[in-house]
Formats: sequence, structure tokens, C-alpha cells
Amino acid sequence: MAASPVAVAGRPSTSRGRRTRAALLAAGREVFEEVGYGPARIDLVADRAGVSHGTFYTYFDSKAALLREVSRTVVGEMFVDTRVGDQAGLDAYARIEAANRLYLDAWARNSRLLRVLEQAAIDDPSLRPLTLEMREDFVRRLEDGLTRLAGDGLITLDLPLRPTAIALGGMVEHFAHVWLDLGEAVDAEVAVHTLTELWARAIGLTRA
Repeated sequence: MAASPVAVAGRPSTSRGRRTRAALLAAGREVFEEVGYGPARIDLVADRAGVSHGTFYTYFDSKAALLREVSRTVVGEMFVDTRVGDQAGLDAYARIEAANRLYLDAWARNSRLLRVLEQAAIDDPSLRPLTLEMREDFVRRLEDGLTRLAGDGLITLDLPLRPTAIALGGMVEHFAHVWLDLGEAVDAEVAVHTLTELWARAIGLTRA
């Protein structure tokens, strides 16, 4: 008897199944970005992926499930792409500057899908927890960074750690939206410098 292409909860157990699922994810992203969440139709996604309508339900039980998986994939890639890493020669200020630059670049590549998710969460309450989930890894990374800076004696944390991380990350995220999505005319270097200065001044970090 032939093996089922899907083992558990939509996760493929064969190479063909994995290719089909990947094609649906890619097609789903294209369709969401082109028409938005509300007008996106499952048959359009299936056609774009080159599979039947019924095959879609082998891997995803709804359009919302597809958006969840597409969003998690995109944000996971953004998280990796915005990691500064242990680059020699970068002091704390330079690391913040590098992180801001990487984030703006990542936002520019993925903003259309991110905006689709935000709008979908307004229309579909079941998607709202996903918008918080998508930010959680970034918030935790900011918390870890602030904790390290305080441990190294470079800043004094006199505000609650998590709200501070959420506020600073939210500032950069909203700036990216206004600048790149709404078309605010700001030079790229000015944008990076301004965000970095605001970040550093907010936590009392001075340049080396």
C-alpha cells in the first residue's frame, strides 16, 4: 500500500508531499499579497500551486490555517535575517545600528504579507493571537539584549524590562510601516541613524 503523503496534522511524510505543501505555501503568499486575505480564494491558491482544490485540504484545513503557516514562515525568516550575530568589532551602539538596518531591510522585503496579516486579524478574531505570537521572538531577543547591556554595566535598567523591549521594538516596527508602506520621504541613512539614536538615548547608552 502506498504511503500517505501526509503523516500528522498536515505535515508531509514523503518528498512529494513536502514539495506540494511548499508549493501551496508559496502560492498562498503570492495570492495573499496580490489580493489580500478577504478576497483570497482557496481555489485560486490551489490553481497557482498546480494542485486540485481537494488537495489543498490534505495540508490545510482552512484559508486561516494557510495564512498562519505563511506568516510563521515569513516572520521566522525575518528573525534569522535580522540577527546581528557575534560580529567582531561591533560595540553596543554599532550592534543596535546594525540591527535597525537589518530590520528595515527585512521589512521592505516582507511588508505586504505583514500588512495582510494585520488586516486579517482585524477581520478575523481567531488570527489576533497570531500577531502577538509573531512578535514574541523579537521581544525576547530585545529583552536578552537589554539584560546583557545592563549586566555589562553599559546601561541602567530603571524601567520594567518587557514593556521597555515591546516599546522599543514597536517604535522601529511602526517607523518601518510609515516609512516603507505609507511612503514617508526619509533618507535611508537618516532613518537608521534616527532610530538608533532614539534607541540608545532611551536606554542611556552612549557611543563608545
